[in-house]
Amino acid sequence: MIAALAAGFGTGLSLIVAIGAQNAFVLRQGLHGGLVAPVVLVCTVSDVLLIAAGVSGIGVLLQRWPAALGVLSVLGGLFLLGYGCLAARRVFRPASLVAGPDALTSPRRALLTCLALTWLNPHVYLDTVLLLGSVAGSHHGERWIFGIGAVFASAVWFCTLGFGARRLSGVFARPAAWRVLDAVIAVTMTVLGVRMLAAAG
Repeated sequence: MIAALAAGFGTGLSLIVAIGAQNAFVLRQGLHGGLVAPVVLVCTVSDVLLIAAGVSGIGVLLQRWPAALGVLSVLGGLFLLGYGCLAARRVFRPASLVAGPDALTSPRRALLTCLALTWLNPHVYLDTVLLLGSVAGSHHGERWIFGIGAVFASAVWFCTLGFGARRLSGVFARPAAWRVLDAVIAVTMTVLGVRMLAAAG
């Protein structure tokens, strides 16, 4: 039981900890210091649902319906390119790079963006549903224990990323630091978006 729990935690953490669209968004929200809890909750609950789907074997359906991933690749790719353009725009508009509540988007927009970055990303289905689900299946009777470990990894990571980002607030008190962060986000979103569209083609 402990071995399956640890394996789930390690596997889940290795799949989540990467520079990606969702993590970049959570980091930026954390640095602003607002809407962190709702965003972290949305990311964690989404992972719970995806991990549960993978552990229960729904990933097999995705393997039999590859067209679904193609549609998600197009929608997700276009969304990421648009988000990348917005981040690039902020790089050249330092007046908009002010940390604090006034710099935050509306709660509704932030949560919708978070949901889109999570559910329109086809890689989340490949990694979380298919890959994680396959590894969980190898644990047979303890596959749900494995899944609980993966869920715990997700919760720990998003809480650390979102709430721990405030420790960097001193660094991001300067507009130049926000420019660098948004430049990295713009490049990341654009590259991921192009890759998704290329995969769909």
